[in-house]
Amino acid sequence: MFSCNCNNSCVGLSVIASIIIGVIAAFLRITAAITVTPAFLWVLFGIAVVYLAVVLIVASSLRGGGSCTCICRILPAVLTGILGTVLGSVILLAITFAATSIVGAIITGALLFFFALLITATACLITCITGCNDKN
Repeated sequence: MFSCNCNNSCVGLSVIASIIIGVIAAFLRITAAITVTPAFLWVLFGIAVVYLAVVLIVASSLRGGGSCTCICRILPAVLTGILGTVLGSVILLAITFAATSIVGAIITGALLFFFALLITATACLITCITGCNDKN
């Protein structure tokens, strides 16, 4: 049984960092500085699906194991990142956009926003579970 305290600023910082990454990615896509290949999209899709499976297993194993309210605060951000990454990659795989398409740039920015949110919120979740942000 474990107990942990949660610092909500971690999730806020992860959202801000993800927004910055998403805006930069959209700008780079609209200027044709980067291209998004199908292989990259499949990799992001695979990572998100594996994350979903891992979160399911970990959440079900921790459910009765303790009283950590920070997991319930961070988990929606992780799930939003997972579902947004899956949806964004499926849309970009299904529809071919021109290199300098505004709609393609917006969807690419959103995809990388959700992927960055997935990664940073997972870092917050790990910090919460390990108790590294506990104030002793």
